[in-house]
Amino acid sequence: MGRHTKDAVEEGRAERIAAASAPQESAETATGASPEDPLRGRGAVTAAAAAAGGTGHQGGAAHEHRWLVLAVIGVAQLMVVLDATIVNIALPSAQSDLGFSDGNRQWIVTAYALAFGSLLLLGGRVADLVGRKAVFLTGLIGFAVASAIGGAAPSFTVLVIARALQGVFGALLAPAALSLLTTTFTDPKERAKAFGIYGAIAGTGGAVGLLLGGLLTEYLNWRWCLYVNLIFAAIAFLGALRLLHPGAPADRPKLDIPGTLLVSAGLFCIVYGFSNAEKHSWSSPQTWGFLAAGGVLLVAFVLWQMRAAHPLLPLRVVLDRDRGASFLGMFISGAGMFGVFLFLTYYLQQVLRYSPVKTGLAFIPMVVIMIASSVIAQNRFVPKLGAKPIVPLGMGLGAAGLVWMTALDVDSTYAAHVLPPLLVMGCGMGLIFAPAMNLATAGVAAHDAGVASAMVNTSQQVGGSVGTSLLNTLATSAATHYLVGKRPTPQVLAKAQLHSYATAYWWSAGFFALGLLVTVILYRKGPPHPHPTEGGDAGPIHM
Repeated sequence: MGRHTKDAVEEGRAERIAAASAPQESAETATGASPEDPLRGRGAVTAAAAAAGGTGHQGGAAHEHRWLVLAVIGVAQLMVVLDATIVNIALPSAQSDLGFSDGNRQWIVTAYALAFGSLLLLGGRVADLVGRKAVFLTGLIGFAVASAIGGAAPSFTVLVIARALQGVFGALLAPAALSLLTTTFTDPKERAKAFGIYGAIAGTGGAVGLLLGGLLTEYLNWRWCLYVNLIFAAIAFLGALRLLHPGAPADRPKLDIPGTLLVSAGLFCIVYGFSNAEKHSWSSPQTWGFLAAGGVLLVAFVLWQMRAAHPLLPLRVVLDRDRGASFLGMFISGAGMFGVFLFLTYYLQQVLRYSPVKTGLAFIPMVVIMIASSVIAQNRFVPKLGAKPIVPLGMGLGAAGLVWMTALDVDSTYAAHVLPPLLVMGCGMGLIFAPAMNLATAGVAAHDAGVASAMVNTSQQVGGSVGTSLLNTLATSAATHYLVGKRPTPQVLAKAQLHSYATAYWWSAGFFALGLLVTVILYRKGPPHPHPTEGGDAGPIHM
């Protein structure tokens, strides 16, 4: 009897051990880890917890609906990105309806850019503090409400306020979306595919905005360029509510209030200063004064981050060579890309006399080639070669396409003269965005995912704002100088217009050439290697 009792006790103990280890084994199986690889299993499970945005029951890297999560995130990102351009085509109709002046027209675009660009880093840190699902949902609701206010705006003032509110909630939404993507996809192959798709969405959103803005303005009215966001937000909200895991991060960093004030004010001054350059000369205090103040505030921000106990932007996030190269690459390509959208739109509508819809359709081949090159580069080439040859090649193609565009004339045709450089540009953009976004967030600890994601969006958005304002100023000056001493006949005016566009293209090509140089120098050689913190939470490290 004693031996049987002992056997029963041992059997019961074995059953209890097996039952206790079952959840761990299932978690390892779900994340792709093997029992022989305990470190990989622990990292993947930690990443799964991070992806859910908190503790408790987690899904993360093995989220059963992670590709649907990507679709939800993609819809939200598309809404934020296209909103930077969708209003451009609707501006003439809105101006006619609400009766505001040409001088005030820029504020419809600038109000959004100012709020969005200056608050992105704060939005990213709030996502790390509160939880990504909560911030993502809040951003969607706020963006939808602001869009509804703008669509129903009875006056110019209300419309500007609504656009600023869109920027505020977009600054919450965009980094939360990218950090959700970063922590949901940790398997290298799946991550490559996910970032290829996401990079294509981010890169083509501006062109989609031009097409959608043209369709809505021509067949409905300009107000639908804002109302359409309610549809995007509703789809993304219902999907996020169902698919994303709740909870706050386990290791929540404290909010760096002085750093937040310094960087928000600094970015505001930079964007505002370049926006003022469109109306005032570079010698005006309203231009150089704000730019100088912005520079001083950003320097003060960096110095503060070096000594802050809980920095808003830990320097470890940006001092990594690959991440630093990615942030700079996104800034430079954003400046050049938005300039292309703006001036090529002017050329198609004012020189070739395209309708808003036809103008939007003209960008579709660029969108298609951008998506294709983005997915192929991220899945085929970057895992084998790394970002060093791919992103600089994209920069070079961008520069080449823009130099090609300088030859556009009044007699140019779309198929022979516009489409070829547009395809070259699209291929280049695809090679830049997905790899840069991936490496900008790869290897970031879970508690830094939000702020690293915010840096990607900040780089692209501030680059786009600075580039658009700077190129517009340079183009206007070029047209003015061309007309000096000439009779303003229709032919001369047309040539002055083309000269201004060519000037913008040359400067944009220079941006991409600079981007080529920067990314060649900074990116590491060879395929990307797993970062020590990738897939896990490195704990509260401060620098």
